[in-house]
Amino acid sequence: MLKYTFPIIIDEHLLLRPFRISDIYSLAIHANNKKISDNLNDGFPYPYTEKNATEFIDSLKNDQPPKILAIVYNEEAVGAIGIFPQSKVQRLNAEIGYWVGEKYWGKGIASGALRSMLAFAFENFDLMRIYARPFPHNPASQRVLVKSGFKLEAIIKNGLCKNDTIFDELIYSILKEDFI
Repeated sequence: MLKYTFPIIIDEHLLLRPFRISDIYSLAIHANNKKISDNLNDGFPYPYTEKNATEFIDSLKNDQPPKILAIVYNEEAVGAIGIFPQSKVQRLNAEIGYWVGEKYWGKGIASGALRSMLAFAFENFDLMRIYARPFPHNPASQRVLVKSGFKLEAIIKNGLCKNDTIFDELIYSILKEDFI
């Protein structure tokens, strides 16, 4: 049985919760950054407009339990974190992804959000393993993963193509037994 309540309070400044229509403006402001787009899958648009934010938030309204949450710092949505359960033979696995507005980099926000989302995911989904695939040119994201207990488990040579550039694919993971 699923157990979840929101907001997920991390500290006096930071929490996770489902996105709201009132987040459109702050989402568009923080997401409209090429440095963020360059470190996410191709489905993440750049430039990122209020229309993109509206469509994104609208796409989440029937997701129960919610799999993508707003990272809220001082009452402002400054990023997002999502868990993406897999299916079929990979059904006990989920990918996790996150981003935080550049203004908030280096403040421990991503680390706090990641640890809280891991607890939420392992408690509410039938998962044994959660993995992340940061780009090799994003050492800050790799540090966030390692700090949260992830281990580098694979490097797939030339596994990614982003902006017409080929990159190695890094796969970090954490097992439920190592998190709990």
